[in-house]
Amino acid sequence: MREERAVARVFDRVARVYDRLDAPERRLGGTRRRRRLLREARGEVLEVGIGTGLNLAHYPDDTSLTGIDISERMLERASRRSRRMGRAVRLELAGAQKLPFPDGSFDTVAATCVFCSVADPAQGLREVRRVLRPGGRALLLEIVRPRTPLLGRAADLATPLTRRLMGAEVNRRIEEEVTSAGLVIREVRASGIWREIVAEPA
Repeated sequence: MREERAVARVFDRVARVYDRLDAPERRLGGTRRRRRLLREARGEVLEVGIGTGLNLAHYPDDTSLTGIDISERMLERASRRSRRMGRAVRLELAGAQKLPFPDGSFDTVAATCVFCSVADPAQGLREVRRVLRPGGRALLLEIVRPRTPLLGRAADLATPLTRRLMGAEVNRRIEEEVTSAGLVIREVRASGIWREIVAEPA
């Protein structure tokens, strides 16, 4: 897919400096949000868009981790991080829009700041639903379009720049995408433009 390849090129380009680029978000509450959300992971876990492996420390020790990413260079860094930590994780090069796993493969699917970058988020979320087992849960941390008209318009104007620099579109309505994909939102923690979402297959 052309758009998917374009996203991969962005992340291949920034992989070497990604952790530094992402540091402000983590310092401004991102680490707290990730830790709070990902401690809910159970059983066989798939992280979509594992990136450089920044979330590895936040999963419970008794989970079994698989991570995918669209960027080979990001996966190389995730592999190095997992070895340093001594945390086993199976890594695969793949995009969210076509997950290389059978139906019902995972108890938990997690993604943090990913579906703002997926070329077709609706298709990616349908794939999340497909690979979840009955009773499984999706754990999502995402940026959403501000609801106030002025800030929403500002996000619309900023999105072409953020897409080019970091692959992210900051004006997406992720909650609507989640429900349209056949997932039922069980819990939402809202903080400004951030949403921590726990969802289950319908």
